Parts: sequence; C-alpha cells; structure tokens
Amino acid sequence: MVKFECNLGKRRRCCEGKNEGKKGVYNSLDRISAMPDEILVSILSLLPLKEAAATSILSRRWQYVWMSTMVLNFDANFDVGSNICRFGALKRKLRDLESGRYVNWVNRVVEQHRGPNIEEFSVCFQLNDRFTSSIDKWIQFAIEKGVTTLVLKFFSQLDSASLNFYAFPHKLLGLEKKCLYSYIPSLRPCGYKVGFQSLKVLHFQWVDVTDEVLEYFLSNCAVLERVTVYGTKSLVNLRVVRPSAALKHLAIGACLGLQGIEICEANLVSFKYDGSVINLLLTNVPLLVEVSISYISNPRAFIELFSSKLSCCLSQLEILMLKITRADYNPKHVFPMLANLKHLELIVHADYRLALHHLTSFLKASPFLQRLVLKLDFIVSLEDIEKIKKAAKCPHHYLKVVEIVGYRARASAVDHILFLIKSATALEKIVIDPLRRWAYPYEPGSEELSDVAEAREHAVQLIKTKLPSTVEFVCL
Repeated sequence: MVKFECNLGKRRRCCEGKNEGKKGVYNSLDRISAMPDEILVSILSLLPLKEAAATSILSRRWQYVWMSTMVLNFDANFDVGSNICRFGALKRKLRDLESGRYVNWVNRVVEQHRGPNIEEFSVCFQLNDRFTSSIDKWIQFAIEKGVTTLVLKFFSQLDSASLNFYAFPHKLLGLEKKCLYSYIPSLRPCGYKVGFQSLKVLHFQWVDVTDEVLEYFLSNCAVLERVTVYGTKSLVNLRVVRPSAALKHLAIGACLGLQGIEICEANLVSFKYDGSVINLLLTNVPLLVEVSISYISNPRAFIELFSSKLSCCLSQLEILMLKITRADYNPKHVFPMLANLKHLELIVHADYRLALHHLTSFLKASPFLQRLVLKLDFIVSLEDIEKIKKAAKCPHHYLKVVEIVGYRARASAVDHILFLIKSATALEKIVIDPLRRWAYPYEPGSEELSDVAEAREHAVQLIKTKLPSTVEFVCL
C-alpha cells in the first residue's frame, strides 16, 4: 500500500510541474489525497506505525496525516530492528542502549500526535523502572486520548538479582495513600477529561500493580471487556466482586506474591490462571464457560480444584485447559461429570507410567467432548523414563479432532496417539505439531531444528500409516 501511494505522490509532483495552474489536475490524478482527513487517518490506522509515518514523504498533503493515526502500536521489530526475545545473548550495555532508543521513539511519536483520540496504545519492549518518567507520560497521554486498548508488555530479566518492575502510578487513578500499604480513592478519581471511560482491553505484562489499582480498573471502567495481568509482585489478594458488567475475560499469571483470587457475581465468560497454588473462590458466575488453570506442581491441588474450587461451574464449562503433573493422578478419585465440555486441553507428562489411565478418566468424565489437545512434556533424562502402563480401551463416540503438540519421536508419544485412535470411534482428524507452542514465552526458532525435523519424519512414517483411511492426517 505504501509503495502504491509513493507512486501516486511522484505522479502528482510530476503533473503539477506540467500543468501548473490547471484546475482539477490534483483531484483527477490523486483521488486518495483528495479524501477528507478522517478517511485518510482511518486508512493509515490500518498500517503498522512505521509504515504510517513513512507516508509523510509522499507530499505536503500527507506530511502530517499520520500524526493523527488512531492505532499506536510500537512494534519493536519495525524500529530498532532486533528481536527482544534474544536479549539474553547481548551485553547489558547494548540492551540498555536499545531500550533507550525505543523510549525515545515512543516519546517522539507521543509528542507529535495531533489526533483527538486513539483506539490503541501498545508498548512492547524490555523496560523497567529506569524509564518510569517516560512511561508515566505515555499512560497520561493514553488517558487524555480516551484509549480503547492499553497494552504495556515489558519483558523482564528473570535471572537478575532484583526485579525492578515499572510500577503503575496510583496518582493517575486518583488513589491516595492511606498508610504504608493501603490506598483509598480520592474525591476526584482520575481527574482527566476523558479518563478510562472508553477502555475495553487492558494488558499488563511485567508491570507492577497492586490490588487497589487492578480493582479500580475492574470496578470503574464501564466498558472494560478483557483484562490480562502477567508478571507482578505487589498483587496479593484480588477481589473481582460485582465488577463492571462488560467484563468478560480475565487472565492472571506469574504473580509472585499472589495469595488468593475471589470472583463473585461476575459476567465472566473466560478465566485463566497460571502460577502457584492459591486460594481460589468462584461463586455466582453463570456465564463462565472457559477455564484454564496451570498450577505449579502440588500433590493436592488437582483434586481440590475439581472437588471445591471449580465445583460451581463444572457442569457449564465448554472449554477446559489444565496442566497435569505426576502427583495429580489418584485412581480412587472420581471425576465429576463435565456434561457440556466440548474442548479439552491438557499439558501432560507423557513419560508418566499412569498417563493413559489419567487420560481415560478425562474421557469418561467428558462424554460429549469433540476436540482434545494434548501438550506433551517429556523427561529430559532417558534414565528416568518409565514404561507406560497400558490402559483399557475407552470408547468415545463424539471426539472428532485430536491435536498433539510438542510431539517427539518417543514411545510414550506414540502410545498416547494409538490409545486415542482406538478409543475415538468418531475420529475425523489428527494434527501433529512438534513445536512446544504453549511454553511461555514461546520463542520461534528456540527448539533444535534437528529434533523438530526428526519428530515430523517420525510422525509421517509411523503415525500416518496406522490411521484409518477415514481420518485426516495433518503434520505442521
């Protein structure tokens, strides 16, 4: 699109020299430039930010249009030209230099922006409290522009001695400090003209937020639909009690000091949690149909999750995602019926000797399951691998699609697939994906190419040949 517009600009300048003073030449040869600013801004808002800024060289007409773009997505790949996920291999000095360049880029764009409002403000880079002053100004800018989507994704150095997270400022929400660890709303919360009245999506990653800050967003943003908080150290006890009616999706993960989450009288459709075992209380969530829980290993957590913490919504769940550890299987435990479950995703220890028995329990408890995704974890040391204990055939008449993620040329992986082929009488499709896409953060290209290639070849040669002709085979 940018190349096309550049050609238009060249044609325009050329024609202006030949037809100076002739009316209608501009409109007849460059109809795009003749459009109202509102339409041009809408067009540029569909482009990546760097490409939108590049249109300023087309002509005088285009010089300032990009400064009113409604989507400010500061994608690092467009500006600094480096993959932030690979910073671990760089020296600290170079990393700090790149971070400084990134901050300067965002500052320049924010200062030059002329539009009355923005739909999205998205920052994605390795930043910390060293840049607090600039980040505070960005958030204030987003507030004043009535932002709809606010994304702050600051990648953290987890191996550093201290986690110097950027802390979301209470003052921008009008929260006043009551004592050392407590805040109360001021009489004039968020005193900006627009504030967060239009906020629909909030995503914080390695941004330190307190209970008060997050609960402010959940209770005071009337149209807020989706909230994600990943990586914070000051969130302790989160209460989502009678939040804004618009809130539909909540995801919490890697919160280092989190002790409990209470969700009550909420219109949530999906809830995701990833981290240590916490006190989890769900009550009166009639619309909740999707749940994802990834606990760090705990012997009692799994049974407790089903017997009490999710008991109020198990019968209504349609999508369930769980991480299962070796300690989670108890042959005496009776699984509750998941009568409406259609989609099940499990992260499993594929080399665990009772893995198939655990899988059988899920199949029996989900009689109307249609799609099963198994994400396979393997034991690194071959000496610790146990022989998989065979499980009795478990006929399932609704399971149509099976996806195996993280497939490797291991006997345990083959055992899982063959068991499912025999059990799923209505199976229509099986997908093999050797990449561990669920690992966070997933880095494309981080896995050994030889392992991936071997897994693909192994799947084609062994699995494909054992499938009935009626089952579609896909290897990604």
